[in-house]
Formats: sequence, C-alpha cells, structure tokens
Amino acid sequence: MAKTKGLSFMMLNNIKITIDPKYIPDRSSPTQSYFLFSYHVVIENRSSIVVRLISRYWHITDGVGNSEDIYGPGVVGKKPTLKPNTFFEYTSFCPLKTPMGYMGGSYRMANEDGEESDVTIPKFRLLASQVLN
Repeated sequence: MAKTKGLSFMMLNNIKITIDPKYIPDRSSPTQSYFLFSYHVVIENRSSIVVRLISRYWHITDGVGNSEDIYGPGVVGKKPTLKPNTFFEYTSFCPLKTPMGYMGGSYRMANEDGEESDVTIPKFRLLASQVLN
C-alpha cells in the first residue's frame, strides 16, 4: 500500500482516504490575499470488490467563513478503477483568500454492479502556519 503521512480516514466499504495538505509559499502572495495549498490524496481499496471513483464534491471554507462548493466528474481528469488491495493517488490544489481554511466533501463510488455510494471525507484544515506566526 501507499506510504504517506497525513490525515487518514477509513470510510464506507473499506475505502481508506489519506490526505496530506500543504501550504505552498512560493506560489502564494499574502500581500494580495492569495494562499495556495496542495493536497495529496491516497485512495485505498481495502475491500474485496472492484470500485470506481466517478465524481467528487468539495466544500471549501476560508478563514472568514466564505464557502464554495465544487462538483465534478472524477479527480484530476480521471475516473480511476480500484481493484481490491490497490490504491490511486493524486495531488490537487486549493487557493484561498485567507491563510487558514477547511475542506471536506465526498467521492461518489460505484461497484461492478453499478451500485453507487458516497464516501464522506471529513473536514480537514488548510493552514499557512508560516504566515500566521
């Protein structure tokens, strides 16, 4: 399985999600209220069935409470199929207007029979600690 540090969540049907958020100072501009964060995600299928990630939903909230909902097919242009005991990983980005915020959401997964279910991703923090110190 993938070796990554970060926040791990065991979800519905033995799907494990690990998220490692990071602030990217060299692509941010605090004086212009632009803070860029990356988040590396590892999705592990620890079940005995094949599943496919078909869509995503993110609820993003900045440090002053402004929020945005993002819906879309797959992740990073892909709809990965995960056989039992395999994983898929990707990195994406989230710009905020504040040095702190939160993300949470869900992945819509389908099994081989076409049955769909949502895998909830609990809220995790985006923090530019270098800016806040």
